[in-house]
Amino acid sequence: MPTMPEKTRGEVSDGAVRAATRRTWAEWFAELDAAGAATMRHPAIVAVLAAREELSPWWQQTVAVRYEQARGLRDRHEKPDGYSVSATKTIAAPIDRAFAAWSDQTLRASWLGEPVTIRKATPEKSLRITWTDGTSNVEVNFYPKPAGRCQVAVQHGRLPDAAAAARMKAFWRDAVARLKSLLEG
Repeated sequence: MPTMPEKTRGEVSDGAVRAATRRTWAEWFAELDAAGAATMRHPAIVAVLAAREELSPWWQQTVAVRYEQARGLRDRHEKPDGYSVSATKTIAAPIDRAFAAWSDQTLRASWLGEPVTIRKATPEKSLRITWTDGTSNVEVNFYPKPAGRCQVAVQHGRLPDAAAAARMKAFWRDAVARLKSLLEG
């Protein structure tokens, strides 16, 4: 049986899951193993959790996904419609400038370097983009922060496999760093 993966950035710690659910990850995994979850699809695992415990839907999903990852049933970043990765950056610039860096084609080309199709734009709030492969999607959300700063959050979904997810995770990490440098420089 695979061991539990080491905690990585953004994952719920063993202490946090115990505080919220009164069980550790190991206890949840043992219970799900006993219920035969290693042979179940995701909705069935969630149903087991919903039937046995007073868990919110968020905790049902979180425990089920973590179990699937630990047992090799699901890769990191894998979702039902493909793989999904994200990147966020807090930038010392107002939202209108950050939004313009995305929505203005010439300005976007200077830091992103990829020709994209914007399907929907809500000024200073969000963008929905079809990526250059024509099949994956990018969502960009903008959040105000104190002192004239903003946060830019990028979510790239419908990626075909783990290798593409790893490439795009690195790409977006670098891209939002270039955006930050442009807007703060």
